[in-house]
Amino acid sequence: MQRSLLRPLLRILRSRPRKLSLALQGGGSHGAFTWGVLDRLLEEDILVDGVSGASAGALNAAALVDGWSRNGREGAREALERLWQTISRTLQGTPARSTPLDYLLSGWNRDLSPGFLFLNRLTHLASPYALNPSGYNPITDIAEDVFDMERLNRSDGIRLFVSMTDVRSGELALRRNGAINADVLAASACLPLLFQAVEIDGRPYWDGGYTGNPALYPLLFECRARDIYLVQFTPADCQQAPRRVNDIVARAREIAFHANLSRERAFVEMLQQQGPGWFGLRRWRPRLHRIESGESMQGLGSSSRLNTEWAFLCHLRDLGRQHMDNWLQGQAGEGP
Repeated sequence: MQRSLLRPLLRILRSRPRKLSLALQGGGSHGAFTWGVLDRLLEEDILVDGVSGASAGALNAAALVDGWSRNGREGAREALERLWQTISRTLQGTPARSTPLDYLLSGWNRDLSPGFLFLNRLTHLASPYALNPSGYNPITDIAEDVFDMERLNRSDGIRLFVSMTDVRSGELALRRNGAINADVLAASACLPLLFQAVEIDGRPYWDGGYTGNPALYPLLFECRARDIYLVQFTPADCQQAPRRVNDIVARAREIAFHANLSRERAFVEMLQQQGPGWFGLRRWRPRLHRIESGESMQGLGSSSRLNTEWAFLCHLRDLGRQHMDNWLQGQAGEGP
């Protein structure tokens, strides 16, 4: 008798949309991989509780929140595509733009491209305060063009958390709905060798990836969804120690961008192993799911993070969609 009463209830629970939160890494144009992951995930029957992002992850997060507020999952998918189209169109004239010969010789890897080598050498010889005295930051224009800030800042929408790095204190600065604007998004994606620090309320900020790539704790403490989907494409491991100068610098940057996330992940995994109600944080344990790029993005080279060609962004989007699809198939049949 009890089983017959429970079965309809279980069917109702399983038919409800899955509620989840999202943690989105940054990494320049490699963030188009996350676009693909989200594009595939948004085809599922889900509800998003909160999104935390840094750098390109913050832009993806803002697009998802803004688009969802306008027209649900389909609105989010449209906003993500518009974001990356605008990025490609706005940044297509950079000195690192490749030639057809670059592609024929190295595929999508641009580490030996003359344009990238010139830009890389230039940014190590002179600061952006000398090269760009006006302080122009194209991310500001992109954010103002793509996002409806009033819609993005609604307190009744999806919770949005944007990571920035306070240059003076070296600490994480987190902005939430109600305090997001184009400068905040530009600050979250501000690479210090390319752009001047973005000043907000008299304080300078750099890329949020240095201190939270992305920050997980607001999804734990300020959101109610049990499941957290972490989209991760910055490699935690490398096959061998780099030897070329550019490779050494790139790997050191990857380690720095990964360090804080690694510590937060360890904390979440410790929570997963504890009993319900540990420290009074929740009545159940959080579940952290990682969707990683794996080996599919190896060999692209550090320079490809500056490649905003539409064909390359679509290539990364398709990789992200495929990884998300494979992950979902692997999860088929598991309970919520």
